[in-house]
Amino acid sequence: MSMKKFDLEKNKALKISGQMKAAGVPGRFAQGSGAVLDKREQRRLDSEAGLVPFACKLPATLVARLHERAATHEGGVNALLAAWINESLG
Repeated sequence: MSMKKFDLEKNKALKISGQMKAAGVPGRFAQGSGAVLDKREQRRLDSEAGLVPFACKLPATLVARLHERAATHEGGVNALLAAWINESLG
C-alpha cells in the first residue's frame, strides 16, 4: 500500500514540527533562558555542591515571615535559612 504525495509531505511536516518542539530554545536567544534543568540533573548538581534536602513542618505565619525576608536576601530562602542555622549552631 503506497501513500499519496500529500500524505508523505504531511508526515514529514509532522516529524519536523515534533523535532522543533523537542529541541527547545537555542542558547543564543535570551542568553540560555531555555536551559531548564530536569529534576535529575538538578539533584546531581545539588549533590555535587554538597547540598542535602531537609524537610520540616513550620507554622504558616512563620513561613510567611520567612518568605518576606527571603525576598530581599540575595540567596533566597535556602541561603537565608543556611545563614540563620549556621549562626544559631555556632
